[in-house]
Amino acid sequence: MSSVFVDSDLDPLEPTLQSILDQKSLRWIFVGGKGGVGKTTTSCSLAIQLAKVRDSVLLISTDPAHNLSDAFNQKFGKEARKIEGFENLSAMEIDPNGSIQELIEGAEGSQNPLGNMMQDLAFSIPGVDEAMSFAEVLKQVKSLSYSTIVFDTAPTGHTLRFLQFPAVLEKALSKISQLSGKFGPMLNGILGAQGGPGGVDEMMQKMEGMREVIGEVSKQFKDPDLTTFICVCIPEFLSLYETERMIQELNNYQIDTHSIVVNQLLFPQKGSTCEQCTARRRMQKKYLEQIEELYEDFNVVKCPLLVEEVRGSDKLRKFSEMLVTPYDAPAED
Repeated sequence: MSSVFVDSDLDPLEPTLQSILDQKSLRWIFVGGKGGVGKTTTSCSLAIQLAKVRDSVLLISTDPAHNLSDAFNQKFGKEARKIEGFENLSAMEIDPNGSIQELIEGAEGSQNPLGNMMQDLAFSIPGVDEAMSFAEVLKQVKSLSYSTIVFDTAPTGHTLRFLQFPAVLEKALSKISQLSGKFGPMLNGILGAQGGPGGVDEMMQKMEGMREVIGEVSKQFKDPDLTTFICVCIPEFLSLYETERMIQELNNYQIDTHSIVVNQLLFPQKGSTCEQCTARRRMQKKYLEQIEELYEDFNVVKCPLLVEEVRGSDKLRKFSEMLVTPYDAPAED
């Protein structure tokens, strides 16, 4: 890297994600950051590199925008599907805002009073819809037995909400337990009279099963041997601000994070007379120096602003090399 971007007084960690590839015990890897900073490109590229050194890798998008299909030029859905051109890399796109009614109707039926009441109750608890949807995904993912799962997460606010899911489900289960204790016999009687399947007990079993799954995985998320979070940003104020906010929250939730990918960096071009480029490089340099000072104990990966979109397997493979081999920027005149 050009010395203009490196503080010679520091002894920074390797500016690559090689340590992620080397840590064979990692099971869950999250990639997150502000919208538009290159999370999907980074997560796809990391998954490609991981597929070289793991038996099987699953890439999951929890971002409602669902960019994986666009990135690989291949349609993905809520079932895991192999990515064309890879033997051991699969992808799926899930909707974290999936209807809670779909999750519980198997126990109650779609038109009975218990289903409607449970939906009303659930939506009264902020985040429970996403929590239950995510629990369903985790149940499916656990049964698929992939070596490593990479999550391409939604923008920062959604990501931080997902970290609260175990507590949210606990709260929902507690409320439903209280309700079933008071009204369970009556509701079961109504359902029985209507010939409806299941009842309060079955609903409780389903909720309890979800709570157990998400509780178990939540413990794994807090184990640095099993889980890490990669922050993606660009060298601008708002992105740096959100990155700091996210890292603080991750620390609060005891989730390991020690890698930052800085995208869209402008590097000096020999003979360039572009005043706008020079001004923007100067601004980026300021924020990059702040990033390196704030996160001197992080692996800070620096990726250049490219002249074309990174779409398709070939371009993603090429971009992925920059995550493990530092970009060789030209020296500034």
